[in-house]
Amino acid sequence: MVTVLALGPDRWHFAALSLGYAYPALILSFLGGMWWGLAARHAGEPPAWVWLAAVAPSLVALATAVPWAIGATWPAPSLVALGVSLLLSLLVDRQLATIGLAPLWWMSLRNPLSLGLGILTLTTATIG
Repeated sequence: MVTVLALGPDRWHFAALSLGYAYPALILSFLGGMWWGLAARHAGEPPAWVWLAAVAPSLVALATAVPWAIGATWPAPSLVALGVSLLLSLLVDRQLATIGLAPLWWMSLRNPLSLGLGILTLTTATIG
Protein backbone atom coordinates (compact mmCIF):
# COMPACT_ATOMS: atom_id res chain seq x y z
CA MET A 1 0.00 0.00 0.00
CA VAL A 2 2.88 2.35 0.75
CA THR A 3 4.14 1.97 -2.83
CA VAL A 4 0.67 2.59 -4.28
CA LEU A 5 0.28 5.69 -2.12
CA ALA A 6 3.66 7.04 -3.09
CA LEU A 7 3.74 6.07 -6.77
CA GLY A 8 0.27 4.97 -7.82
CA PRO A 9 -2.29 6.97 -9.73
CA ASP A 10 -4.48 9.42 -7.81
CA ARG A 11 -7.60 7.34 -8.43
CA TRP A 12 -6.13 4.53 -6.31
CA HIS A 13 -5.15 6.80 -3.42
CA PHE A 14 -8.27 6.46 -1.26
CA ALA A 15 -8.53 2.70 -1.76
CA ALA A 16 -4.85 2.22 -0.90
CA LEU A 17 -5.18 4.47 2.13
CA SER A 18 -8.29 2.65 3.33
CA LEU A 19 -6.66 -0.76 2.96
CA GLY A 20 -3.47 0.59 4.53
CA TYR A 21 -5.63 1.50 7.52
CA ALA A 22 -7.82 -1.62 7.61
CA TYR A 23 -5.04 -4.21 7.59
CA PRO A 24 -3.17 -2.98 10.70
CA ALA A 25 -6.52 -2.45 12.49
CA LEU A 26 -7.46 -6.06 11.77
CA ILE A 27 -4.05 -7.38 12.77
CA LEU A 28 -4.12 -5.43 16.03
CA SER A 29 -7.51 -6.96 16.84
CA PHE A 30 -6.16 -10.38 15.90
CA LEU A 31 -3.28 -9.92 18.34
CA GLY A 32 -5.75 -9.36 21.15
CA GLY A 33 -7.45 -12.62 20.20
CA MET A 34 -4.10 -14.39 20.22
CA TRP A 35 -3.35 -13.07 23.70
CA TRP A 36 -6.78 -14.20 24.89
CA GLY A 37 -6.14 -17.65 23.44
CA LEU A 38 -2.73 -17.91 25.09
CA ALA A 39 -4.25 -17.00 28.44
CA ALA A 40 -7.22 -19.35 27.98
CA ARG A 41 -5.04 -22.36 27.19
CA HIS A 42 -2.89 -21.81 30.27
CA ALA A 43 -3.42 -24.54 32.86
CA GLY A 44 -3.28 -22.13 35.81
CA GLU A 45 -4.94 -18.80 36.41
CA PRO A 46 -3.25 -16.16 34.22
CA PRO A 47 -2.67 -12.71 35.69
CA ALA A 48 -5.71 -10.43 35.45
CA TRP A 49 -3.84 -7.89 33.32
CA VAL A 50 -3.69 -10.40 30.45
CA TRP A 51 -7.47 -10.31 30.00
CA LEU A 52 -7.43 -6.51 29.89
CA ALA A 53 -4.50 -6.49 27.48
CA ALA A 54 -6.33 -8.98 25.24
CA VAL A 55 -9.39 -6.74 24.93
CA ALA A 56 -7.49 -3.46 24.47
CA PRO A 57 -6.31 -4.00 20.84
CA SER A 58 -9.84 -4.38 19.49
CA LEU A 59 -10.96 -1.29 21.38
CA VAL A 60 -8.01 0.71 20.03
CA ALA A 61 -8.76 -0.46 16.49
CA LEU A 62 -12.40 0.51 16.90
CA ALA A 63 -11.49 3.90 18.33
CA THR A 64 -9.28 4.62 15.32
CA ALA A 65 -12.31 4.12 13.05
CA VAL A 66 -14.37 6.78 14.82
CA PRO A 67 -12.76 9.77 13.04
CA TRP A 68 -13.49 8.12 9.67
CA ALA A 69 -17.08 7.42 10.71
CA ILE A 70 -17.80 10.99 11.85
CA GLY A 71 -15.83 12.86 9.20
CA ALA A 72 -13.08 14.09 11.52
CA THR A 73 -9.40 14.25 10.59
CA TRP A 74 -8.47 10.88 9.17
CA PRO A 75 -6.37 8.80 8.51
CA ALA A 76 -3.05 10.17 9.76
CA PRO A 77 -3.95 10.29 13.49
CA SER A 78 -5.59 6.87 13.27
CA LEU A 79 -2.61 5.39 11.43
CA VAL A 80 -0.21 6.81 14.01
CA ALA A 81 -2.29 5.30 16.83
CA LEU A 82 -2.32 1.93 15.08
CA GLY A 83 1.40 2.02 14.27
CA VAL A 84 2.39 2.95 17.81
CA SER A 85 0.00 0.33 19.23
CA LEU A 86 1.56 -2.36 17.05
CA LEU A 87 5.02 -1.38 18.24
CA LEU A 88 3.89 -1.31 21.88
CA SER A 89 2.24 -4.72 21.45
CA LEU A 90 5.73 -6.16 21.64
CA LEU A 91 5.82 -5.23 25.32
CA VAL A 92 2.78 -7.43 25.96
CA ASP A 93 4.23 -10.20 23.81
CA ARG A 94 7.51 -10.05 25.71
CA GLN A 95 5.72 -10.19 29.05
CA LEU A 96 3.61 -13.15 27.90
CA ALA A 97 6.79 -14.96 26.90
CA THR A 98 8.50 -14.04 30.17
CA ILE A 99 5.72 -15.46 32.34
CA GLY A 100 5.46 -18.60 30.23
CA LEU A 101 2.11 -18.00 28.53
CA ALA A 102 3.62 -17.72 25.05
CA PRO A 103 5.67 -20.49 23.44
CA LEU A 104 9.47 -20.20 23.28
CA TRP A 105 9.44 -19.24 19.58
CA TRP A 106 6.84 -16.48 20.08
CA MET A 107 9.17 -13.48 20.08
CA SER A 108 11.06 -14.66 16.99
CA LEU A 109 7.74 -14.37 15.16
CA ARG A 110 6.32 -11.31 16.89
CA ASN A 111 9.38 -9.04 16.66
CA PRO A 112 9.69 -8.83 12.87
CA LEU A 113 5.93 -8.82 12.26
CA SER A 114 5.06 -6.09 14.77
CA LEU A 115 8.09 -3.98 13.94
CA GLY A 116 7.50 -4.32 10.21
CA LEU A 117 3.79 -3.55 10.24
CA GLY A 118 4.17 -0.83 12.87
CA ILE A 119 6.81 0.98 10.84
CA LEU A 120 4.90 0.56 7.57
CA THR A 121 1.75 1.89 9.22
CA LEU A 122 3.60 4.94 10.52
CA THR A 123 5.12 5.44 7.06
CA THR A 124 1.63 5.30 5.54
CA ALA A 125 0.58 8.03 7.98
CA THR A 126 3.33 10.31 6.70
CA ILE A 127 2.65 9.85 2.97
CA GLY A 128 -1.13 9.37 3.12
